[in-house]
Amino acid sequence: MVEDGGEEEAEGESGEMPAATAAPPLQRCNGFLPGKEAAGGEEQPVAPEAPAAAAAPAPEAEAMLAAGGGRVETRLSRRRLAVLAVFSCYSLVNAFQWIQYSILSNVFAGFYSVSFTQIDWLSMVYMVAYVPLILPATWLLDARGLRLTALLGSGLNALGAWLKCGSLAPQRYPITLAAQAVCAVAQVFILGLPSRIASVWFGPTEVSTACAVAVLGNQLGTAIGFLLPPVLVPNTPNDIDLMAHNISIMFYGTAIVSTLLFFLTGVVFEEKPKYPPSHSQAVLQTVPPEDYSYKQSIINLFKNIPFVLLLISYGIMTGAFYSVSTLLNQMIVTHYEGEEVNAGRIGLTLVVAGMVGSIICGLWLDYTKTYKQTTLIVYILSFIGLLVFTFTLDLGYLIVVFVTGGVLGFFMTGYLPLGFEFAVEITYPESEGTSSGLLNASAQIFGILFTLVQGKLTTDYSPRAGNLFLCAWIFVGIILTALIKSDLRRHNVNSGIMNLDVKAV
Repeated sequence: MVEDGGEEEAEGESGEMPAATAAPPLQRCNGFLPGKEAAGGEEQPVAPEAPAAAAAPAPEAEAMLAAGGGRVETRLSRRRLAVLAVFSCYSLVNAFQWIQYSILSNVFAGFYSVSFTQIDWLSMVYMVAYVPLILPATWLLDARGLRLTALLGSGLNALGAWLKCGSLAPQRYPITLAAQAVCAVAQVFILGLPSRIASVWFGPTEVSTACAVAVLGNQLGTAIGFLLPPVLVPNTPNDIDLMAHNISIMFYGTAIVSTLLFFLTGVVFEEKPKYPPSHSQAVLQTVPPEDYSYKQSIINLFKNIPFVLLLISYGIMTGAFYSVSTLLNQMIVTHYEGEEVNAGRIGLTLVVAGMVGSIICGLWLDYTKTYKQTTLIVYILSFIGLLVFTFTLDLGYLIVVFVTGGVLGFFMTGYLPLGFEFAVEITYPESEGTSSGLLNASAQIFGILFTLVQGKLTTDYSPRAGNLFLCAWIFVGIILTALIKSDLRRHNVNSGIMNLDVKAV
């Protein structure tokens, strides 16, 4: 079958629900668990099954049936792969621009004649910008939609990259800071999209994997940011002109790529596919837009105790990862002088291992739906990995740091899509963009605090002191994660409808 605009649908992945069997599941959706009533939330007895022809459809069902000509269809659009690919690519470039200064902190500190703290702010500006802007950004995503938000993210990313090209002189630190601030604003329109793209475009058996791939793009950008800048911009303190030339290659190359991705975003992105990819999305699409309240959605999220616990524990883990990434160059150079290139390679190892962890965790969640168990296990293993990394960092063997950094990255970075998907499950039918945005805001707040404190401890005492500070907080995160009640609302909706389909057949 061909969609409007000539887009083909993936064959063999469409499902139809007869009108008579559509009513019962829809009466139990709308964000409440099966057996709960929307008004009072009290347990209701389950009525004996009536014949299919006698089932009276609920108002939601009537609206859906009227819109769908008597049938509810779920199909997977082939465009979803292009949407996911383009998003992952411009998210990659944004993450690359975040870390490109920090991994060369000693080089840029010498080039701009500023302190290490000022170079650290080129990374922390990403975190600072996110916190006040996340609520307007998530409101825009809910009110104006996915396409406009994606265009803003990719467009601001390209604008910031071009502004950096005007900062290629030692006296122009304020210009490069302003350009990085524009990229930081772009990030606000990027980080909250993985779970929204996965839910809107992908089916129940691939949604967690799709979210992991979307997060993977950001992680890959961080990996390239660890690897490429030390190669493109070697430390030449005695030849500032050569250093400026090398930096210009990095800046102009980034600007060209980000501009190309902005145009691709305009071509590829659409608001949503013609047909919903899952029954949970079909239910949400029947709710009239005027019935949605962004303020009420925020209130509902903060009344959801499991989500609040996840909000704090996610912020701790991701903030610790941001802090380790920002200060990695300083930690490595403290114990291994002159090893800036290897510091970048260790960062690459950390993130690439995390990318593998993300994909494995996404596939595992799609297969098992064991959200809480998987999240808790990964959290504990991240804690153990950071302890091992801390106590082996100063042994004098870089190969040991490569191995321990890879193990740490596998679990710490692999946790990111777990948090996103777990949040969507326990907060359904609230907006995925809002829950993801709040998670990222928590991560930025903890990231700023952790980077400032760990940087101070690393400078005044040693990298070990800073890492032990993070270990203590991650242990707190383990306790909070263990307290989260696993209430898989989205999964319950999809499973309930599919079970009724089988029963009806």
